[in-house]
Amino acid sequence: MDNYGNKLNVLILAAGLGTRLRPLTNTIPKPLVPVVDASVLEQQAKKAKVFDDVRLHVNAHYLAEQMVAEGERLGFEKVWVEPEILGTAGPLKRIYNEGYRGGLLVMNGDAYCNFDLMEFVKKARFACQDKTIGRNTPGVALLAVDYPKVNTFRVGADSRLSGVVGRFGPDQGLPATFSGISWYSDEALSRIRDGEFDIREFWKQEMAADRSPYVDMSQMKATWIDMGSPEGFAAACFARLEELCVDSWIHPSIGENFPMLFASMPLCPEVKVRHSVIERGVVIGAGATIENSILMEGALVKAGELVANEIRGRDFVWKI
Repeated sequence: MDNYGNKLNVLILAAGLGTRLRPLTNTIPKPLVPVVDASVLEQQAKKAKVFDDVRLHVNAHYLAEQMVAEGERLGFEKVWVEPEILGTAGPLKRIYNEGYRGGLLVMNGDAYCNFDLMEFVKKARFACQDKTIGRNTPGVALLAVDYPKVNTFRVGADSRLSGVVGRFGPDQGLPATFSGISWYSDEALSRIRDGEFDIREFWKQEMAADRSPYVDMSQMKATWIDMGSPEGFAAACFARLEELCVDSWIHPSIGENFPMLFASMPLCPEVKVRHSVIERGVVIGAGATIENSILMEGALVKAGELVANEIRGRDFVWKI
């Protein structure tokens, strides 16, 4: 076993099939689908680089060769290709077994979010050193958000996980939703069983040993969007426009005479664009109007057509 020192390791989970976004994801993995100006994978990687001393990892399964190429471009330590999907627990233990140490921050390639990661890791490390009398020290910290549609977490007054609705523990405590962001100490990673698949079973095991994971509820109102559905993908794109402080965005390859970021301006003679995203490889006829829409590569807009409240790509249209 190699020993890679004590840098913080960051793992972005990105091995899903993206079935809810097909046919958009027929030829590209969901973490690489552009969300306005960059994919979620690239945006997550940039956020993780807030830490000065960090190793970036990502796991891959579906269309893995694309993930490998992008990982190399973005400077990842390693792209962990999984011939079979290993759940969440499997990739974590795989990194530990390879010899990486220094703690592991886990992020999710399915979500568009804007958390203060440095503050979360600071709280996580502090909580996992807590020597409260009568309690074992937790080795896991989970970042929570308030998403009433889900909110399956139950959190006790001591900020420890008390249960997951429908899985284990009592239906008592403060409700919250798991953001997909977590932190694991090296000691906790060592306790994950080889072959473990579902990370919730590991949390249950930790609770049984009186090491219930710490739940950070200090960022409950931060931006967090599950972009796995067309509605979620649209919400992520519009959130990105707001973050960039622009009304609309056009890929620079559409025309050299048009800036990448703009407030509201014509794309070509008599084409009007408002609160929309236009990616590379889109063909738009003269006199068209694009409103509150997202045009992906391969989309075709006829001359004079009004496109409103939809996601359009190669041979598909989703109303939003």
